[in-house]
Amino acid sequence: MRKGEKRKQELLKIAYEMFLSRGYENTSVDEIIETAQIAKGTYYYYFSSKEQMLEEVIDMMIESETDVAKQILEADIPVPQKIVGIITSIKPAKTEQPISDALMRPENVMMHDKVRRRLIEVIVPLLSETVEEGVDKGIFVCDNIPERVRMLLVISNDTFNDRAFTGRDIEVFIDMTEKLLGAEKGTMSFIYDLIDKSGMEGKQ
Repeated sequence: MRKGEKRKQELLKIAYEMFLSRGYENTSVDEIIETAQIAKGTYYYYFSSKEQMLEEVIDMMIESETDVAKQILEADIPVPQKIVGIITSIKPAKTEQPISDALMRPENVMMHDKVRRRLIEVIVPLLSETVEEGVDKGIFVCDNIPERVRMLLVISNDTFNDRAFTGRDIEVFIDMTEKLLGAEKGTMSFIYDLIDKSGMEGKQ
């Protein structure tokens, strides 16, 4: 890694830690500069704005999540578990919520959409390869795999990320996933026990 790129990565790691501990909105460029002990000109050599730095911090997070997803893809575990593991791996950790919250602010809506599309671009090939493995093993029966995988990601995100969900939502999600991939009923039922139900609406 070249010296300039190494310095940029160091600045991104500093920003990442500060965004987590203080929140994105409560962290100023001047505070990042002071913590990094660099000149203001050095900061603006690498980043045109704090918003660009946020985007590159998120890129760093996506790269880390993708590495985890690739490890799951190569793991010696059943294919259905691989699918769930890969989808789960691209979701920010709870500790990274302050950065995720920054993306949800109205002024960052375009960045949020850009990040969403970037995530889909990197994860669809990995999920498609996993589903193809399932087809080869007779676990799934389906075609148009990339399109089905994209639909699965949309359903998963809408069900569990953007609103409160119920037990019936989980059951329907499992049923739709099995039908989408052409799996026998019960193949994906293990998902129910994996989902954190602490914020679930009611019992059903």
